[in-house]
Amino acid sequence: MSIAENIKKVQDKIEKAALKSGRNPEDITLIGVTKTHSADVINEGIEAGLTDIGENRVQELVGKYDGIDKNVKIHLIGHLQSNKVKYIADKVSMIHSVDSFKLAKEISDRAVSLGKVMDILIQLNISGEESKSGIAPDELEGLLEEISKLKGIFVRGLMTIPPVETGDMKVSREIFRKCNKIYVDKKAKIYDNIKMDILSMGMSNDFEIAIEEGSTMVRVGRAIFGER
Repeated sequence: MSIAENIKKVQDKIEKAALKSGRNPEDITLIGVTKTHSADVINEGIEAGLTDIGENRVQELVGKYDGIDKNVKIHLIGHLQSNKVKYIADKVSMIHSVDSFKLAKEISDRAVSLGKVMDILIQLNISGEESKSGIAPDELEGLLEEISKLKGIFVRGLMTIPPVETGDMKVSREIFRKCNKIYVDKKAKIYDNIKMDILSMGMSNDFEIAIEEGSTMVRVGRAIFGER
């Protein structure tokens, strides 16, 4: 199947999952994950209708940035070290993987120097896996209060990744459910610089379950671009 056909197939599944859970499919944003794929392949996806793409690694994004059609929003969805923020602050519209005040402060400083406001998501480690990035749920409130005082940065919501190793959809569903509960709780509170209108959950193997459990943004690579 072509990339355009794959996108259509994914969009159909998004629509079915949204309708199944009583939601509007238009409220779900599809991010095409472009890790390891060339600018030409990425542009094919953009031409086929992708409005948002996600890159995992700073170095890879910088290397192919000039070749990517700019008629797209670029998200940094992988782990980000604070010393690498300077390379991508002028290139991305959202950073999904903020998990410390140190990183948030660096993003804030870079954004202010560029005269922009950077949208970010806080990455939660719901499962408690040591190998996973993200903060523990009980650390979220404190981090939000710290970030709310920063300039040039705007918290749009939360992101999480379930334990991929298990492949157990019941485990994934429970992780998504817990994250959504936290998201709804924080959404009801009022902070400066925080809106809480995005919940980024779900990848190629579990995005339908994630949507059923409240995800508003899914990160799909393999189901669109094929195996890496």
